[in-house]
Amino acid sequence: MHLLELNDAGFTYPQQRDAVFSSINLRVDRGEIFCLLGPNGCGKTTLLDCILGIHRLDQGRIKVNGEDARHFRPGEIAKHVAYVPQRHENTFPYTVIDMVKMGRAVYTGRFSSPSDIDKEQAKKALEIVGMMHMRHRPFTQLSGGEAQLVMIARALAQQTSLIIMDEPTAHLDFKHEMLVMETIVKLVRETDMSVLMATHFPNHTFYFENRDIPIRVALMHDHTFLESGKPTEVLREDNIGRIYRVKARLAEFAMEEGSLRQLIPLRTLTAEDNCDESQY
Repeated sequence: MHLLELNDAGFTYPQQRDAVFSSINLRVDRGEIFCLLGPNGCGKTTLLDCILGIHRLDQGRIKVNGEDARHFRPGEIAKHVAYVPQRHENTFPYTVIDMVKMGRAVYTGRFSSPSDIDKEQAKKALEIVGMMHMRHRPFTQLSGGEAQLVMIARALAQQTSLIIMDEPTAHLDFKHEMLVMETIVKLVRETDMSVLMATHFPNHTFYFENRDIPIRVALMHDHTFLESGKPTEVLREDNIGRIYRVKARLAEFAMEEGSLRQLIPLRTLTAEDNCDESQY
C-alpha cells in the first residue's frame, strides 16, 4: 500500500478555462522523498493544496494510506499528512514550544489543553530538529531558518507518515538552507517517514540522491508531468531546457565518499533556441 497515491488527477479553478494540471499520476512510499520541480505558476502548490484537501479534484482520485481522501471528515487529513508551508506569518509572540504543541491539535479536543503526551511529543520533535534550546524563545524573534526548523518540528509532532513541504528553503540564507536539507535527510533516515516536497532548485534532488536517500522527482510542464523518475534519469540538460528555458550543463565531481552531481546554469534560452533543441 502506498502512503500517497494520485490517479489521473486534474484540477481547474472555477474562473479559468484551462486546467491547472491534468492526468497526474503519483506514488509516494514509506522512507522516500518525492520532489516536484517546475517553474513558477506550473501548478506545484495547487497540486499540494489538492492533496491537503484545500481544493477538490475535478477528475481522478487521491488515496492516503489506502483510503479515498474524499471520505475524510474535515480536518481528518491532518492525522495522515503534515504540512510545512513556504512561509509562516505569526504576529502573536507564542513561544517555540507552544508553536510545536499546535501540531498536536488534531489529537486534542477543541477546548482541551495539551496532555503530558502532547508536551512530550513536542519536546521530542524539537530535539530531532536541534531547536530544543530555543523552546522558550518567542517564535517572532527567530530568524527565517530557525522558524522553518520549528515548523518542521510542528509537523513532526503530528506523528504522520508523510510530510508535505512547499519550497521549504525559500527565502533562507546559505547556511539555513543547508540546515533544512540536512534535517530532511535526518528525518527520512532516522524516522522512516516520507516527504513530498515542491522546490525550485533541481540541485536539491541531487543533494538527496548523493546521500543515498531514496528519491524520485517529477517535472511539471504543460499542465502535467513531463517525466518522473530518479534525478539522474530525469534531470537531463534537455529537460531543464524545456521546462525552465535555461541552458545548463550537468557536472559530476569525484568526492572521497563517492561522486557529486550538480546542474550548472549557463544562460537563459531565447526564442531562436527553439529551432535547435540539440543545443540544450
